[in-house]
Amino acid sequence: MKSFSTESVMAGPDKTRGCLVTITQCTVTQADKLDDVKFILKDTQNSSSHQCILLLFDCKLLKVLYNGIFSGLNFLSWKLCITIMRLVILDNYDLASEWAAKYICNRIIQFRPGQDRYFTLGLPTGNAPFFSILGSTPLGCYKKLIEYHKNGDLSFKYVKTFNMDEYVGLPRNHPESYHSYMWNNFFKHIDIDPNNAHILDGNATDLQAECDAFEKKIKEAGGIDLFVGGIGPDGHIAFNEPGSSLVSRTRVKTLAMDTILANAKYFDGDLSKVPTMALTVGVGTVMDAREVMILITGAHKAFALYKAIEEGVNHMWTVSAFQQHPRTIFVCDEDATLELRVKTVKYFKGEH
Repeated sequence: MKSFSTESVMAGPDKTRGCLVTITQCTVTQADKLDDVKFILKDTQNSSSHQCILLLFDCKLLKVLYNGIFSGLNFLSWKLCITIMRLVILDNYDLASEWAAKYICNRIIQFRPGQDRYFTLGLPTGNAPFFSILGSTPLGCYKKLIEYHKNGDLSFKYVKTFNMDEYVGLPRNHPESYHSYMWNNFFKHIDIDPNNAHILDGNATDLQAECDAFEKKIKEAGGIDLFVGGIGPDGHIAFNEPGSSLVSRTRVKTLAMDTILANAKYFDGDLSKVPTMALTVGVGTVMDAREVMILITGAHKAFALYKAIEEGVNHMWTVSAFQQHPRTIFVCDEDATLELRVKTVKYFKGEH
């Protein structure tokens, strides 16, 4: 039995192997067996706050809680939140892309969307030459989804999509805009209604009004069923770069100088031509989704995955916020696990 500070919480594992049970946030205690749970809860009940977090690494312990065998404890006075986080490790980028695409496909099919029941999907971008700093992670997934559609296995007729971000000041038809990327690499190859593909307008007259309208559209659509995201090497999701609020909403964001300098080479080294602002969904916007899937591939993102999985929630690594989401899946390749402890990798692979 181990105790941790809230700054060093390691979020829970695969839903078939364990879960994270949160009873408010204070002391974090790892419970490996039933006697540990009994001791922890009885000891915590004697305190005035009734505050603790249990990391249950055996689903049988969760079943014990539900069966209410702790008859001497009054759970009605406790705030109980169950968080399930999965880490899926595939051998390479292609397999990770295929796994993610199959998951999206299955979620849409199982939802059984129709004229009065749309599936709402949040989407990332990446791999446009100008924005190569963000990586190419989503492209393989998009190619697989197109393949499933062309094979007649998947339809997007009753799917609404919301993309994470767009740059300010680039024309919609600019080859490096996210509008161009999404239409050239995904939307024009499937049967989605263009009116149901929502991308922020970086050329709107009132940028904040555009952001507010985007949030309203998501709400009117019933919220996001599954938000798929990628991350940068510094752990940012969308353009919630290090230091962004973990409860932020869709907004105008000034880009970090590192991002601007890295992209200058695509504009003949002329910094005046490089976009310095973007519209982006907030961390809180993504957290509102009913389910989140984060794609992380490549050795250059290994440290970001380490920060997301093995360390605590930190606004300097905004992807870490999803440790606290009720349903999060991190999908990665072997290269992305290079900074993880061997014990962690074996655990999520089920090898221990």
